[in-house]
Amino acid sequence: MDLPEEPLKSLSAQSVAYCLQRLSRASAGTWQVLDVKVSYGTFEDALKPHDFKRDAVAVYMGLRGMSPLTAMMVFDPDDIACVSKCYTGQSFHREGKLTPADEMLLVELGNVVINSLISALLNALKKSFMPTVPKFVEGGKAKLAGELLNAVGINTSFRIITVTLGMSATECSAKSEMLALIPEEMALELENIHTPPGRP
Repeated sequence: MDLPEEPLKSLSAQSVAYCLQRLSRASAGTWQVLDVKVSYGTFEDALKPHDFKRDAVAVYMGLRGMSPLTAMMVFDPDDIACVSKCYTGQSFHREGKLTPADEMLLVELGNVVINSLISALLNALKKSFMPTVPKFVEGGKAKLAGELLNAVGINTSFRIITVTLGMSATECSAKSEMLALIPEEMALELENIHTPPGRP
């Protein structure tokens, strides 16, 4: 179900938009936030916005301990060539097959974007964390949901932030869904923040 958590939605939109502004200046493409939604549910619920007509590719990270917080960027394999062109200006992607270069590029991109959102959420709560490098996974909805479960070690319902990203270069455009799953207790803390924090 969709929930009207404006502070949580606003914080997420602002932090990712600022990250993509910097990315647009430094990369070969134009990057933007197309949509931000907040809902409540399981790992499988979080993955519903992606079209799983075929296996997806994704990068993800998870924080255990004080808060079982996790995030994932999901891509359509058909978009990898465009993602690469938007990020580096060129692509070595071979249609129908992911290369080690594709995997490295997605992990690097995920490291930038995912950590921007995670940092903003935890900075708003004045909590620190050690940044981690996202991991790569390829598969269907069940496979990706299993990786999220392994990342945080607990199977429960979360507040789900879904950020739809758009990227474009001269000859192509693509989308990606970024998902952040945060514990309900943390979500309520963030909703009680009335003054939006500064840039992450």
